Amino acid sequence: MNLLVAFDALMAERSVTRAGKRIGRTQPAMSAALARLRALFQDDLFIRGPAGLQPTQRATELAEPLSRALAEIGRALDYTQTFDPVSSTQSFTLALSDHPAFVLLPQLVDVLRERAPGITLRINSFTHRDDAISLLDAGEADLTIGVPPRQTPGGRIISCPLFEERFVCVLRRSHPIASRPLDLRTFLSLSHLLVSPEGERFGQVDAALAASGHRRRIAVSIPQMYAAPLMVARSDLIATIMEGVVTRSGFENELILLPPPLSLPPVPFVMSWHRRNEVHPVQQWIRDLLVELASSIHQSHVLI
Repeated sequence: MNLLVAFDALMAERSVTRAGKRIGRTQPAMSAALARLRALFQDDLFIRGPAGLQPTQRATELAEPLSRALAEIGRALDYTQTFDPVSSTQSFTLALSDHPAFVLLPQLVDVLRERAPGITLRINSFTHRDDAISLLDAGEADLTIGVPPRQTPGGRIISCPLFEERFVCVLRRSHPIASRPLDLRTFLSLSHLLVSPEGERFGQVDAALAASGHRRRIAVSIPQMYAAPLMVARSDLIATIMEGVVTRSGFENELILLPPPLSLPPVPFVMSWHRRNEVHPVQQWIRDLLVELASSIHQSHVLI
């Protein structure tokens, strides 16, 4: 590589001294490089003339492809150190569970169109929280957003909190008990809709109830959280779901939101990436952008 850089400088300057100054080498070093180039290509390459060094036909043939190759290498090296979102044409793969997709994707697409119009965004989905680790390990996603995985991936997977969602109880506005306080006794007397994207029949609500020796009656269990508001609006079911799901469902005017009659911790959502992408400029830029978006959307719940 050093010899090719020397060759490119000699072609541009047609002088050993000036070529050395161009790339920061002494005249003896440039002379030694020219000798090695001649041996490498088995050609004189440059002949001394009255106007300085004159390239041979072989040198002329080599000049354009080598210069083009060096420019490509230079651009690749520059890319690993700097990132210009306006001119970038990079592609990026993002994997999200359902709720972060509803919350973040519309704003992300709008911002990319404004700030980085050449970036190509590919979206994958995942359901089970531990799938995020598999996607990152396999290189099938540059970044994932979902609830924290249960696995402990060690130091190869890096995560940071993005936002939290609190639980609310949801009833249709015309429900017989909609105007009454929702105490635990009333809560347990109702038929419940369980939302479990991972297909479990024992959620956080059930764990909290079991700790105090109670059980609820689950009448319907579904994996699609965004189907829950419509189902509740058309039935006498009660659902305990994330507040953001209700407010983004389009059915919030048909529902009443009540605080749960038991203590439930909020649901955290984290952004995760593989350590191999930690210092990549485009990866850093996308991560910072997602933190910015999450902060603006969830100002009352954001953790960063």
